[in-house]
Amino acid sequence: MKVNFVSTDAIRNALRYSLTKMQTELIAGQKEVQTGRVADLGLSIGVRTGKAVTLSRDIVRMETIVGTNSLVASRLTATQNALGQISEGSSTFLSALAAAVSGDADQATTRQAAVSMLQSLTGIVNSSFNGEHVFAGVNTDVVPLADYFDASAPGPKDAIDAAFLAEFGFAADDPAADAITADQMTAFLDGALRDEFFGSGWETNWSSASDQGITTRIALNETAETSVSANVEGIRKLTMAAAMVANLFSGDLNDQALIAIADKAVRMVGEALGDIAQTQARVGFTEQRISNATERVEMQIDIFKTFLNELEGVDPYEASTRVNALISQIETSYALTARIQQLSLTRLL
Repeated sequence: MKVNFVSTDAIRNALRYSLTKMQTELIAGQKEVQTGRVADLGLSIGVRTGKAVTLSRDIVRMETIVGTNSLVASRLTATQNALGQISEGSSTFLSALAAAVSGDADQATTRQAAVSMLQSLTGIVNSSFNGEHVFAGVNTDVVPLADYFDASAPGPKDAIDAAFLAEFGFAADDPAADAITADQMTAFLDGALRDEFFGSGWETNWSSASDQGITTRIALNETAETSVSANVEGIRKLTMAAAMVANLFSGDLNDQALIAIADKAVRMVGEALGDIAQTQARVGFTEQRISNATERVEMQIDIFKTFLNELEGVDPYEASTRVNALISQIETSYALTARIQQLSLTRLL
């Protein structure tokens, strides 16, 4: 009869190997408990790993779109508030102009109303949100509207003065300006002065904004223009009305010429209010599109996460039970290893 001997060293090494394996399984199990996902995706789902990776990538992409939509919605809210302030200021300015046309307001009062309107308009149009100018189009890093009252460099006021001088041969504050008729003034307003706001003079002297607005992807297959440019008709008309009254009402023009200016300004402000209302409606429509797109994307994210969880998700209760069992086995293995290490022939003898 043959007897096989097993040394305590062999037993100890076998326990060490088993302990190492259980420690590796414990690390994987703890990771699964914390993340709710299998520790080794490729080992667990095999050839379906590519599908899981694609789903994860699409989820990250859609979550990025949702985050972007939140920022864009906030910017559009700021835009709506700014347009509302412009509309309110325009209504006040319109009342002052109506009084000037009827002869119920003096020249200085009407001019001050125009100055206030122009200053307010410039401040609102040049406002920024999150470090970007709201009305600059894609040129978000530049101030969109030049300051009419900035005398540090040639600007809009100098351009208007030059246009007046070229039209009549003298400045608006020259005593000769008293001879300008209402028809002559109307021709100037509809001709040379209008070109300063609706021709090349606008980009040269007034606006640094781009006509092109910011285009944002609001869903995987949908984009929207999510900004308003200072170059829209309503802002141009309002700027022209305020600037021409602020400029020409400081001169030596006669009452008929001043009434012609005020009458032209009344019509332009009225048109501007309609244009601004249309712009507000367009912004509101875009806000609604973004809200709807965000809801759809969030629903897609939920569906994709459900599919992904079916592929790589784990049962948290089963994973916790497995971790607890491994911890108990490891503790038992440590105890056995300690007992085995204490065995020796000397103690036996």
